Amino acid sequence: MTEPPRRREPTTADVARRAGVAKATAARALGGYGSVSPEVRERVTAAARALGYRPNELARSMGTGRSRTIGLVVGDIENSYFGLATRAISEVAHAAGYEVVLVNTAERHADEADAVRLLLDKRVDGLVVVPAASFDAGHLRAACATGRPVVLLDRRRDDVPALSVGVDVVPAVRELTGALLAAGHRRIAYLTSLEPEFDHPDLELISSPIADRLLGMRQAFAAAGVPFADDLALFGAHSPAATAALVDRALEGPDPATAVVSSDAVIALDVLTRLRERGEDLPERLSFASFDDAPWAPLVDPAVTAVQQPIQQVGAECARLLLEQVRSPGDGPDPGAAPVVRSFPARVVHRASIGPAPGPRR
Repeated sequence: MTEPPRRREPTTADVARRAGVAKATAARALGGYGSVSPEVRERVTAAARALGYRPNELARSMGTGRSRTIGLVVGDIENSYFGLATRAISEVAHAAGYEVVLVNTAERHADEADAVRLLLDKRVDGLVVVPAASFDAGHLRAACATGRPVVLLDRRRDDVPALSVGVDVVPAVRELTGALLAAGHRRIAYLTSLEPEFDHPDLELISSPIADRLLGMRQAFAAAGVPFADDLALFGAHSPAATAALVDRALEGPDPATAVVSSDAVIALDVLTRLRERGEDLPERLSFASFDDAPWAPLVDPAVTAVQQPIQQVGAECARLLLEQVRSPGDGPDPGAAPVVRSFPARVVHRASIGPAPGPRR
């Protein structure tokens, strides 16, 4: 059986014929640019509606210079932290008449660079990007050089002339670490999905949230006069198996951790799964806390102490800042000036997963 012929989509020329106007006039009316009388605009709009005409967004952007779309590049859409940010960005954008084109990079630098190029080719009006951990930010600088605004979400880059919006976690991390130290913990493991090759002194150049968290921990240790356990800053928790291996590494050996802190809610679930498999008693034998206050955190037993981050506010502010620059070209950051950073405070939600440090493991 042969398939029925596909219906041809109505074109601008079809709308012009039905409205009794020139094609160029119909194009101006449909694209919202140039001079068109209200009466003619209404005739063209009515003809388009009757024909079921859908505008060619790429063609319209060629005429207006605007696509009314913004690109959003995130590292891990599975992580509810970025899911909430995406929702907030989309709500602000849609309220302003813009659509959002989302690309997930799985925290791979090459995929991020490809995504930025793809979105620029699609003539998005601006970009919100969560930079992957990498020294190479050439693609972000190139995006800024096009004149289209770029806003960095959650992770600042001092080598990119773009606004960035994130969370000020350092005071909250000091508070959380101080609570663990006050409970007698000295061996505190921190697990992050950042790859092991980025474990070096210049970490702040490539992943500001991780650098800020480690800074807050180090400040709390210094205030307590206790040496920070560098060997327990564990990198590479990018899958359940990898996280389980890091948990085992932290809890075994001659001087094991008595507390574990996960860098996000996805890792937290993998850590808790492994702790249950090992038969660890929380918080009697091991204390636990996490970044991101997931909906399940107060429901598990024991309820998990968490650093709560206002990511929806961050996402909404990213969208607002981007749209301000889209509407007023030239109002973005000066390429020669220090990047502007806006941040929202995090807070610690204390629950039952932290207890006194136990005696030596047997």
